[in-house]
Amino acid sequence: MNKHAVWLTGLLFVASVSGAAETATTAAKGDPAKAQKIVNDVCGACHGTDGNSTSPIYPNLAGQHPEYITKQLNEFKSGARRNATMAPNVAKLTAEDMVNLGAYFAAQLPKAKPAKDPALVTEGQKIYKGGNPGSGVPACASCHGPAGAGIPVQFPRLAGQHAKYVVAQLKNFRTGDRANDGGKMMQTIARKMTDQEMRAVAEYISGLR
Repeated sequence: MNKHAVWLTGLLFVASVSGAAETATTAAKGDPAKAQKIVNDVCGACHGTDGNSTSPIYPNLAGQHPEYITKQLNEFKSGARRNATMAPNVAKLTAEDMVNLGAYFAAQLPKAKPAKDPALVTEGQKIYKGGNPGSGVPACASCHGPAGAGIPVQFPRLAGQHAKYVVAQLKNFRTGDRANDGGKMMQTIARKMTDQEMRAVAEYISGLR
């Protein structure tokens, strides 16, 4: 790869994670104990008090990178990420609250659950690890890691996420309903994916550990 290509790649990464990078240092100093009341009163109803959601429409937050959680909360509050359920829940959160919540959920232990559809898992594994060269879909593993652990600050943890939630987010990226991915990387990728590919990748992700 020549120097110009390296520079462009670096620029894309910076654009996609600039919001998270700004909160990274602060998020690392969050106090989980100070978030407990908010979790009990607000977050736990959908995401579980331990960050393991029992409903497939709400994401698991346990073990997620604290910077990513804090970034999403800030963007729900600012409107950069639109969601009718989250908007009123974050309205009264302070910047400190959001940092503390990131630290709290990052410290929780994800609960392992197996994927449900073996056929979809096989198909999804191929796309997750190798992408689809024919349609230009890149391998998910190139950003989110071979085991779905993600890259702190840059890319979120996906391992064990509910398949239904993953599909919903991919479709939101495809339609533009979700547009808070900085350089629009996920929107570009999602528009190249078929519904079947989304379901397959999501099923594979749900079983990653």
